[in-house]
Amino acid sequence: MNWRDAAACRSEDPELFFPIGEDGLSRQQIEQARAVCRRCPVLTDCGSWALRNGERDGVWGAMTADERRRRRLGRLSGSSP
Repeated sequence: MNWRDAAACRSEDPELFFPIGEDGLSRQQIEQARAVCRRCPVLTDCGSWALRNGERDGVWGAMTADERRRRRLGRLSGSSP
């Protein structure tokens, strides 16, 4: 079974996970998406997949695109995430 088959977001509107930005009014949408992520049994798999595959948009594994980008940059420079 693929980890996506067990994802809590499968029953949610996909638009929830792709806010227009990461500040202002988009913060509320991001927090709503993260609430779904926090109850998801495959949270870690999802976040790891997004990091490995360079996913540039949306909320994956409760992380925004900026958070994933900072985590990837931290790994490349040798510092901790």
